[in-house]
Amino acid sequence: MKVDWLIVGAGFTGAVLAERIASQLGKKVLIVEQRDHIAGNAYDYYDEHGILVHKYGPHIFHTNAKHVWDYLGKYTEWHSYYHHVLGYVDGKPVPIPFNLNSLYTLFPPRYADKLADQLLAQYGFNVKVPILKIRESATGDDLRFLADYIYNNVFYHYTRKQWDLTPEELGPGVTARVPIYISRDDRYFQDTYQGMPKLGYTEMFRNLLNHKNIKVLLNTSFKELEGEVQYERMIFTGPIDDFFEHCHGELPYRSLHFKFIHSPEDNMQAVGTVNYPNEYAYTRTTEFKRLTGQRTFGTTYVEEYPQAYKRGENTPYYPIPKEEYRELYRRYEAEVTRLNGRVLFAGRLADYQYYNMDQAVARALSLFEKTIAV
Repeated sequence: MKVDWLIVGAGFTGAVLAERIASQLGKKVLIVEQRDHIAGNAYDYYDEHGILVHKYGPHIFHTNAKHVWDYLGKYTEWHSYYHHVLGYVDGKPVPIPFNLNSLYTLFPPRYADKLADQLLAQYGFNVKVPILKIRESATGDDLRFLADYIYNNVFYHYTRKQWDLTPEELGPGVTARVPIYISRDDRYFQDTYQGMPKLGYTEMFRNLLNHKNIKVLLNTSFKELEGEVQYERMIFTGPIDDFFEHCHGELPYRSLHFKFIHSPEDNMQAVGTVNYPNEYAYTRTTEFKRLTGQRTFGTTYVEEYPQAYKRGENTPYYPIPKEEYRELYRRYEAEVTRLNGRVLFAGRLADYQYYNMDQAVARALSLFEKTIAV
């Protein structure tokens, strides 16, 4: 087989680049995917009870980038959805991220008033302040108490479960993702554009890849195609250390185990996701009907259990944000320069960088416009 481009991976990065190359440049593209499905970690399907579930945990689309929203909007209608998360703290469900409403759920009204006044005086309204920053900068006994309380009851144990590291051992980008939000806004995201693909992510990907110049080969490693496929250039979206056969050692990742549970009840929880920072081995549960708006008898939800990534045994989800691992990644990045541009690397695993879905799409669109299409 002879193609212009070989793309390894059928997730957001690979699919968007395939669509752009095929439709804008008229080039022939072969996508090779190890799994038995397209859509990467966003893959969804109808379970045996007829409920649309996300195989790899909840994926809620949100972005401030209008060009990303509009681009995907050509391949899906959007179901309007604002994600809400509750976390159990001292046995009470409180809004997450921790905000002014959370104060009044946990503390007596007069003390909550006092804490709210001090937060507003020191940091202002409608701002997100990382918990570690508040611990360092808080003035007065009350704010120091609040910072320690949130750190110990909302942040610390959840971080240990998720990453098997303390918050201080992680990069600032992770700690910034768990702020105190000095607002009454209970939404988990405040992006301008938020929603779910109306017919699911997998259907959106089918539309993305529905082009005469695109072929998809599932259940196949790109290494199996050596000598079988001729191509001019490659885009690799998998783990960069896999591509170079771990010549500098393995990059570490965190993985997840998912336990899907069906219940005959119409609903199991009040919001889409409930966090358990201090109890249980799982970090959170998500009820899919809350996300999709689907109406069915019964409901399906999932428990998420973080675990170490073991090559060949489970799936790498999260690059671990520590500087020593970024240094190892840079050694692989140096190997890329020796390929003289014939192979491009992009995506969460190829860049060893945590991307939200919109960031992965923006990265792919930018790579096409600035590198491929020029």
